Amino acid sequence: MALFSKQNKEVLGAPLSLDNPVLVQVLGICSALAVTSQLKPAVVMGLAVTVITAFANVIISLIRKTIPMRIRIIVQLVVVAALVTIVSQVLKAFAYDVSVQLSVYVGLIITNCILMGRLEAFAMMNKPWPSFLDGIGNGLGYALILVIVGFFRELLGRGTLFGFQVLPQSFYDLGYINNGMMTMPAMALILVGCVIWVHRAYFYKEEDNK
Repeated sequence: MALFSKQNKEVLGAPLSLDNPVLVQVLGICSALAVTSQLKPAVVMGLAVTVITAFANVIISLIRKTIPMRIRIIVQLVVVAALVTIVSQVLKAFAYDVSVQLSVYVGLIITNCILMGRLEAFAMMNKPWPSFLDGIGNGLGYALILVIVGFFRELLGRGTLFGFQVLPQSFYDLGYINNGMMTMPAMALILVGCVIWVHRAYFYKEEDNK
């Protein structure tokens, strides 16, 4: 089977659009509320989940035939916990400020429904390469939503992106005021709801036109 066969392309691409884990399966919502008040931690969290999901999928796929079914969840948790610990230490070493912003949420990746769902539903039944692509696709699909929500929350709530001022002072001189509600967790839920609405309206319209 070619590395990028039609089936593998679907495995990689579906979570980015038609079968997005946040928009369609409504998984990973809690972290979307917690880490998207600014764009930088949203990007880092998205990349962390992508890396962990991809490599956890590969590891579980490699050992899937040797895992007793009755303890498979425990084995999956051990693999994920080890990868989360490594990612957490790397963040503390090279991006300490972001690590502080993410706080306990990096550790809570262990219980991320997207990650555990892919291990159980895909990696346990497929070979390493498709499992790797599935992890990358679902991780990036999750990261995409975090970035979209983080972009609007930081831009409209603080007037900045990645901590840099992007709205000119002339806006504020004319009376523009940052929307403080954007920095509140409830606003993240509203934005996710809006993205889900746009996503479903677009794909349902495509299906109706077929």
